[in-house]
Amino acid sequence: MRDKQTLLRNLPAVDKLLQSAPFLDLATDIPHALQLEACQTTVECLRREILDRPEAFTTADLDIDSVAQRAAGQARQLHRPNLRPVINATGTLLHTNLGRAPLSDAALRAVERVSRGYSNLEFNLDNGGRGHRYSHVEDLLCKLTGAEAATVVNNNAGAVLLALTALAKGKEAIVSRGELVEIGGAFRIPEVMAAGGVQLREVGATNKTHLRDYRAAIGEQTGLLLKVHTSNYRIVGFSEAVPAADLVGLAAEHGLPVLEDLGSGMLIDLTEYGLPHEPTVAETVAAGVDLVTFSGDKLLGGPQAGLIVGRREAIDKIRRHPMARAMRIDKMTLAALEATLRPYLDRERALREIPVLRMLGESAGNLRRRCRKLAATLKKTCGGHVAVEILAEVSRVGGGALPLTELPGWALALRLPDGSVEALAARLRQGEPPLVGRIQNDQLLLNPRTVLPEEEPLLCRCLAAALNAPDH
Repeated sequence: MRDKQTLLRNLPAVDKLLQSAPFLDLATDIPHALQLEACQTTVECLRREILDRPEAFTTADLDIDSVAQRAAGQARQLHRPNLRPVINATGTLLHTNLGRAPLSDAALRAVERVSRGYSNLEFNLDNGGRGHRYSHVEDLLCKLTGAEAATVVNNNAGAVLLALTALAKGKEAIVSRGELVEIGGAFRIPEVMAAGGVQLREVGATNKTHLRDYRAAIGEQTGLLLKVHTSNYRIVGFSEAVPAADLVGLAAEHGLPVLEDLGSGMLIDLTEYGLPHEPTVAETVAAGVDLVTFSGDKLLGGPQAGLIVGRREAIDKIRRHPMARAMRIDKMTLAALEATLRPYLDRERALREIPVLRMLGESAGNLRRRCRKLAATLKKTCGGHVAVEILAEVSRVGGGALPLTELPGWALALRLPDGSVEALAARLRQGEPPLVGRIQNDQLLLNPRTVLPEEEPLLCRCLAAALNAPDH
């Protein structure tokens, strides 16, 4: 057994490491505090390893160059941003854990342009007075949906909460039992209602609710009728729900507003891609619903936001509510949202420019061609390290949208002749940029539907780095 004390005495001092060549190269990029932390952490880790396994070290392992290289790597890790771009090869388009919808090029340019300096966020350039931040997108939303007015908050849960509070605080909201959904992160419609001071009045059964159920529940304490589109699950078989237009007619008899939460909120019909029909926002507005809420970062393909469109009187109540300020969005979100909405004025342009819509519409044939091209590149760069197949694979929309929809396509299936695909997946997650796929049947599946075309060379480089790593 090697002498622990001798090895410990050979550990370089922290100040010597900071003066070594690797750290001189880092001096202009990484703050001194992080360099110091990296050196201290590295020396302490080596100290513990020596005490636990002295036989694993020689004095050469502890020369200043070797330790400095290890510490410099630690410094780079500390300096690396926590929130980073990721290549999504899972095949799930609106992957909540990976940030949902990727923004269009126009949206990215708009964010940079507005964020670089000052903007007319709440300044009227025509008269020099104070402006309204939501005027930048309200006209667009009204044109695209047919609504009288529109406003925006930070996310769709906030939109539902604000609308309920502004219209029905202290009163009852009537909703079908089959629509008491959980919208993600354990946030449930009944809890959102309670937070807004609105009393829940359930009607119907889980699988069937009739118009007469709503009619029987309406009373003096009724504040509104709430319809929640079940965008993140489906009740199939012996089931029935009340159409929005029928609810509107009933509400009109009693002078009540109707609020519908559409969740993912599609602006254009996508049945031509083989997707099931989902009510568009415009269809819901046309049915006479007073307020419609939907997400910005799902099928719309924009930034995280909660969009509220509908009758002007109802929108004005929402805008005046004190909670509206607490939930407002910033200039970057507004810039991205406006740039996302504008292409929808021309359907074909939207299908070309919005990444999520492009992904939804990509054909299985094109995905197979992309897989073949990637497979050929990987076989050249990765040699015998990996076996590559092309398999039929379905994609999911994700993000609580179109839960039963399967998008047919193809994926690369990687199998290691010796070694663990779990270990390969872990190395890819730690790469730069991180690459995330899906493990199934001892294979790592990489689905190109969710890989942006410009990311394909990066994907190949990430795989080559992980497969050709010295410890692989």
